[in-house]
Amino acid sequence: MDFLRPTTWEEALAAKADQPEAVPIQGGTDVMVEINFDVRRPVALLDLNQVRELQDVELVDGVQRVGAGVPYVRVIEELGGALPGLAQASRTVGSPQIRNRASVGGNLGAASPAGDSHPPLLAGDAVIEVESRDRGVRLIPAAEFYLGVKRSALEPDELIRAFRMKPAEGPQYFSKVGTRNAMVIAVCSFAVALHPSERRVGTGIGSAAPTPRRALEAEAFMAAELDWDARLDPAVLKRFGELCARAASPIDDVRGTADYRRHALAVMARRTLTWAWNDYRKARAA
Repeated sequence: MDFLRPTTWEEALAAKADQPEAVPIQGGTDVMVEINFDVRRPVALLDLNQVRELQDVELVDGVQRVGAGVPYVRVIEELGGALPGLAQASRTVGSPQIRNRASVGGNLGAASPAGDSHPPLLAGDAVIEVESRDRGVRLIPAAEFYLGVKRSALEPDELIRAFRMKPAEGPQYFSKVGTRNAMVIAVCSFAVALHPSERRVGTGIGSAAPTPRRALEAEAFMAAELDWDARLDPAVLKRFGELCARAASPIDDVRGTADYRRHALAVMARRTLTWAWNDYRKARAA
């Protein structure tokens, strides 16, 4: 197995272009587990830990740009105000040791349907910034990034450089069900983001379909039925939960049944929307 260790972004792109089969590694919290259990045996590892450009967190033209190597602990500490839904999800990732190594960029690279960062990225309309040496930068909306179980829209010569997301203009929440309270892969997860200026509710579903996905029918229903100047109608809330559950296509596995996942998604959708709506109403009344 070759071990490639670039120190600049340009060197990393060149290495990936010359050896497209090289597997990128940053924190290693996914890749090294698969190697240790002989799930995969790549011909080369592309170590990105020394690439300083992947550690940047900056506000560019009103959009938060977060490097692919920024660990979850920094998302929690530095972006809790700007990206609260993602910060909440980051707190549920593994252990403190894992949160100090793992990153949203790594989550995106793995493209697991159970990744904790995916639902808030979807709900918040994130855009994934990828780049290749020969074709330059490409911006992929999160909703178009996930193609299948652990498959993404990345081309073989591309690397994830960052993700971009507008700072939250309204409340955001993330909820996750697991078989225990910590160090657990989600049975299912859900994120909601209020976009008051657009009179829109964003959604993200995790671990309940072959890919992370939005509940598009639920979002369309809320755009048509939600009264932004009134209390949350219980009938609207109930229907929102039903439509979010209907957007999933879960399976039975060792962590939970398909029926349980649908039930849990409906409950999480109602709860997170209620929490977000209460925060929104309090902020308006203040």
